Amino acid sequence: MAKTQLGARVDDEVAELARARAKDRGLSIGDYIAQLVREDADGLRVRGLDAARRFLDEHQAVFDEAEDAEQSAPGARAA
Repeated sequence: MAKTQLGARVDDEVAELARARAKDRGLSIGDYIAQLVREDADGLRVRGLDAARRFLDEHQAVFDEAEDAEQSAPGARAA
């Protein structure tokens, strides 16, 4: 498949994040960006975020209880 070169200017922080995430996934920067675009076009990202929101909506009370218990434990300190 033919490839087209694209150029984009991003701040240093975004560039470092992109490099790190690509490395974590074992991808080149170009392949990582291509994967993100495909996921976005396929709606995978939106579906994943929706699933995460539904999970938190359903189970937030469990996380809140665990946090409250941790904060009220003897010797607990605020972060």
